[in-house]
Amino acid sequence: MRVLLSTYGSRGDVEPMVALAVELQKLGAEAIMSAPPDQEFIGLLARAGMPLAPAFMPIRQWVGERAKPSSTADFHKLASDMMAAQFEAISAVAGGCDAIVATGLFPSASAARSVAELRGLAYRHVTFCPLFLPSHHHRPFPYPGHPLPPEVSDNRELWDFNARTMDALFGEALRAHRSAVGLPPVDNARDHIFTEQPFLASDPTLWPWRETKLCDAVQTGAWILPDTRPLPDRLTAFLEAGEPPIYIGFGSMFMPSAGDAARVAIEALRAQGRRAVVLRGWAGLSAEDDGHDCLVVGDVNQQALFPLMAAVVHHGGAGTTTAAARAGAPQVIIPQIVDQPYWAGRVAELGIGAAHEGPTPSFESFSAALATALAPETRTRAAAVARTIRPDGAEVAARLLLEGISRERPPS
Repeated sequence: MRVLLSTYGSRGDVEPMVALAVELQKLGAEAIMSAPPDQEFIGLLARAGMPLAPAFMPIRQWVGERAKPSSTADFHKLASDMMAAQFEAISAVAGGCDAIVATGLFPSASAARSVAELRGLAYRHVTFCPLFLPSHHHRPFPYPGHPLPPEVSDNRELWDFNARTMDALFGEALRAHRSAVGLPPVDNARDHIFTEQPFLASDPTLWPWRETKLCDAVQTGAWILPDTRPLPDRLTAFLEAGEPPIYIGFGSMFMPSAGDAARVAIEALRAQGRRAVVLRGWAGLSAEDDGHDCLVVGDVNQQALFPLMAAVVHHGGAGTTTAAARAGAPQVIIPQIVDQPYWAGRVAELGIGAAHEGPTPSFESFSAALATALAPETRTRAAAVARTIRPDGAEVAARLLLEGISRERPPS
């Protein structure tokens, strides 16, 4: 059996799909990975022994050069261009496949769905956060420029509004794309791409999916790619030179607020005489000096590093939140965009860390959040929750996927 895994997004979209690819290959299937050809993803796939079928352009190049629409017309063109380019890239590697699993930016997933339809392949969509799936238990994420109507309190009505919003954002591009490749139009862009029964690759302890008539999601647990890389010698020496430091990292966040938050955090830690390990990341985080109390690093093995930290300060991406929770490390989440405030809220509700309100802390607000994270009861609770984080989400999903494809394929 041959499965094409398609994503276009940041590391939080790519790494879980690589985890699924690895598990599919363990079960005897052939997995093909279509992802942005950024150097960090090329390296990630190489470590997993997985070849890369490149998407239409590196995601960091797209963010830097293209993802700046100045009008509605520009946005529609941006979505249309991505659908067309990704349709070509995915089509080029879909030959002989039995199924496509897609995630990432909506125009890219739309292109993957079109390829699957035209070739008669099974199609599955995956999301990494319950927030994006319709449920009467929670409100939808409000897209920029499309705030949720304040007079509406019923979540079902709000999800209807969400569907109309996504049609307003992507419907025009999707209709034009489907017409261009010979497919009929669809009435509901969101539900067509997400499907009635998507995979939800998130941990049920951190954010349990609750049964709803609005979506029959299958929560498998987070898709975690094992990382066996040793920590760099320089980092190991720094860790051994003093008390456990505090990690500061904002991953793929590139906006100025991430850099501002890191600067405040470093200032507050130094005022308390604490040490820090700072992940450079997409924002290019740095310290005034890379000295005895602050070490700036590039990409490192979080699975090895986080258990050694006094606390983990981060943006609240699904992957980093799960990694810190699995390590039993208390967290301070300074959310920047989209689902990150919701992960921050879950961490606070579970008592395994603190949620900062807003993307740019003051010295005082960060210090207060850090005090909560460093409290003995927070570490005790974090250690207890760590034991409940399931490590086998990708394996569960791989088995379900292959069983489902086998049932759907017509007998030969």
